[in-house]
Amino acid sequence: LIPGAENWPRFQRNKSEQFEARLNVLKIKQTPSIFLKGMEGSELLIATAHGEGRAVFANDEAAQQAMDNNVAVQYVDNHGQITETYPMNPNGSANGVAGLVNNDGRVMLMMPHPERVFRQVTHSWSPETENEDGPWMQMFYNAYDWVTQQ
Repeated sequence: LIPGAENWPRFQRNKSEQFEARLNVLKIKQTPSIFLKGMEGSELLIATAHGEGRAVFANDEAAQQAMDNNVAVQYVDNHGQITETYPMNPNGSANGVAGLVNNDGRVMLMMPHPERVFRQVTHSWSPETENEDGPWMQMFYNAYDWVTQQ
């Protein structure tokens, strides 16, 4: 249905067998994503809220191809290391998979919720700043820029 998404996983129940809601940290990978342009390498707090967020790939080959080409964001621990450990990885996805893009970068899916933390005031803690935008606001600016330039 979505071109360039042939290796995307199915999402199944969290390993904890329960709904998980908390702040987690994601690391943004280098991808062709129009949404994450210029955000590569960032490690950002994000709201997580799901019961069926564990990425399960059809087979090892699909998982490897997705890791090489489509995985855009991964859960990391407090040392910035990709993690499968609960609760830093709330669903138990292998390799900390939290979101993917299609091959040309125009379609992205994420289990966490950047729309819940795009302003500084929506974080439980943020540094003193005059800027009301949170770091995830850049994703929405990127989408706007891409649409208005077409």
